[in-house]
Amino acid sequence: MVPAKMCGAVALLSVVMGWLNVSPGCAAEPAQSTVRYSTETGPLRIGIVGIVHGHVGGLLRYATQHDDLRIVGVYDPSRAIFDRLAPRFKLDASLYYASLDEMLDATKPEAVSVMTSIKEHRTVVDACARRGVHVLLEKPLAFTNEDARHIEQVSRQHGIFALTNFETSWYPSIRETKRLIESGEMDSIRKMIFRHGHKGPVEVGCPEEFLAWLTDPEENGGGALVDFGCYGAILSTWLMNGERPTSVTATATTLKPATYPRVDDDATIVITYPTATAVLQASWAWTHDNKEVDIYTEKGSIHAGKWEELQVRDVDGPLKVCKPPAKPPHLDDEWTYLRKVVRGECAVDPLSSIELNLIAVDILDQARRAVARSRTTSMVPAGAEESTPAKSALVPSASSRIDRSNDR
Repeated sequence: MVPAKMCGAVALLSVVMGWLNVSPGCAAEPAQSTVRYSTETGPLRIGIVGIVHGHVGGLLRYATQHDDLRIVGVYDPSRAIFDRLAPRFKLDASLYYASLDEMLDATKPEAVSVMTSIKEHRTVVDACARRGVHVLLEKPLAFTNEDARHIEQVSRQHGIFALTNFETSWYPSIRETKRLIESGEMDSIRKMIFRHGHKGPVEVGCPEEFLAWLTDPEENGGGALVDFGCYGAILSTWLMNGERPTSVTATATTLKPATYPRVDDDATIVITYPTATAVLQASWAWTHDNKEVDIYTEKGSIHAGKWEELQVRDVDGPLKVCKPPAKPPHLDDEWTYLRKVVRGECAVDPLSSIELNLIAVDILDQARRAVARSRTTSMVPAGAEESTPAKSALVPSASSRIDRSNDR
């Protein structure tokens, strides 16, 4: 949790995060069952778990416009929210279930889309795994290492996919960025800057049921730090080919306390690798919807914005606009991908994989801990340094070993 009283704090949490062997005291790797691929054909039979996430509208809209997906059941404790959405998205009343277990048992979906609070991800995966139902979770996978490792364990044990969905995973600009780096045209990475966020969930008009948990530190793990810091956490992990960072530094503050009294609304995470640095700027205080990446390499730089926005620059050269190529068909969108992956028609994409998302959650959890362990240093007014004793000093670097049980 990143409580409001800790906002404005800064700390460095240096962590030992290399690819090391698991020590005898660490937990063993979760037993891996054979993946239980769906043998169904035709439209993907999908259940919706929770309708309190603002992204649920994207799925409901997709279902009205495409014939390759069919919603077979919707679970949420609130019938009122379902009834409000039903006319807009042509949802039959028979789709509603007030019990998750009843929905899963009655409809037997191939997969579910999880549109709950982040805290509820663990409980939902438990229920689905026992029944062999694959899961697509809205980002992030979790905000604590404990929950992430539990999800990994039960999903492997029961042979299901626990996939994580990020909007940026479907950007052609991001895919071309990775290709440019892997091809050697832009290599080696030295610095990555990620800017993700918007004006704020209240300011952009998120519905009340979404705001209720998004601004609750118990349900979301924090505010902007978790909500938008997760994008840079997964993208930096992917661009660095799964390399674990050597340290994580985090700051979090509340710029609009009257609007967000319980959580941060502006955060910065700095991640260091042996040969690169990543800066994650997550905010509910941008002037616009912001999802962009700047990558600096030995051979030049890349600016990847939303969807097809892409620019490159050679060393000391002018900025050049590029058009990224079309994505492979199985990566058209999250619902096409989900249908194909649960039926064994394509491999798991690394951006959604449990392996890379475990590292992304680790980064988020270490950032949250860094903020929670720090204290604020007050600035002394100019000219008062000699007469005013320092009230506090920055907290010393806090170091801790990281559990190696999920290193592969």
